Amino acid sequence: MKTTVHPDKRSLGRAAAREGAALIRAAIAERGRAAIIVATGASQFEMLEHLVTEDVDWSRVTAFHLDEYVGLGTDHPASFRGYLQARFVAPVGALADFVAVNGDAADLSAELARLNARISAETIDVCFAGIGENCHLAFNDPPADFETEDPFIIVTLDAACRQQQYGEGWFPTLDDVPQQAISMSVRQILKSRRIILAVPDARKAPAVKAALEGPVTPLAPASVLQRHKGVTLHLDPASASLLVSAQG
Repeated sequence: MKTTVHPDKRSLGRAAAREGAALIRAAIAERGRAAIIVATGASQFEMLEHLVTEDVDWSRVTAFHLDEYVGLGTDHPASFRGYLQARFVAPVGALADFVAVNGDAADLSAELARLNARISAETIDVCFAGIGENCHLAFNDPPADFETEDPFIIVTLDAACRQQQYGEGWFPTLDDVPQQAISMSVRQILKSRRIILAVPDARKAPAVKAALEGPVTPLAPASVLQRHKGVTLHLDPASASLLVSAQG
């Protein structure tokens, strides 16, 4: 896993966006189109701010996202579909397709079937992602399922994950944070040709250490990225502060 520590959040986001955009352009040059996965959350603000300004022919790009809360409509402030519509889809303006995860679908089994069929037909060129405070990858909280082949699954959010969502200000109370979400599975994320992680802030430092320097274990879901040959991790000094390499 290639790891780079940047001076601050903005430079971290800019570097992650530039790296991803270059890979998207290369995919378009290679086969005329690209498919990507776009992450959400507070850690992705700076990356998305820069990504939408990159010179990319977005009309040749199909975008998926990692997860969505069960039961939330796009009008809710915490909706990841709403987040991406505002911060990514609307600014780029010409996507070939945005494949939304409809967490408030009336039939969740049918929604999973639709998503799984759609992404199974794609080669994912770039996955933009983050790492949660509990080391989750997408909403695959510990102990994560490393075995399922289903591309999207329904997961139950653990207490630490729900606390993070409340602590970041997405919900007025902890009780308002949904108990479940539709999440892209670990194995589906690992099918991406390249994975670019943007992970700022001191609150992520223990998870970063577990992901990079600990054993590969479902108890630290992002540690599974050690098994992927095309991962780049962009950190700031705070999120890198517990790494042995950063101390030396």
